Amino acid sequence: MAKKTSFALKQLVPEDNPKTGTKYIVRKPTKGLKVAEKLRMKKYDPVLKKHVWFVEKKMPPHSK
Repeated sequence: MAKKTSFALKQLVPEDNPKTGTKYIVRKPTKGLKVAEKLRMKKYDPVLKKHVWFVEKKMPPHSK
């Protein structure tokens, strides 16, 4: 039987300029030490054409 994973999907949006529309979807662990910390990663923004800091934001609720 497969092992259950404990990850939650989170959305990364640009820290300084969230209006560019660029976002990344990442998996974050739901157990352990990293749960309390907000994700902050430096990733490429194709609209600005440079690397910028992206911060964690909750995923929007799905439509029914």
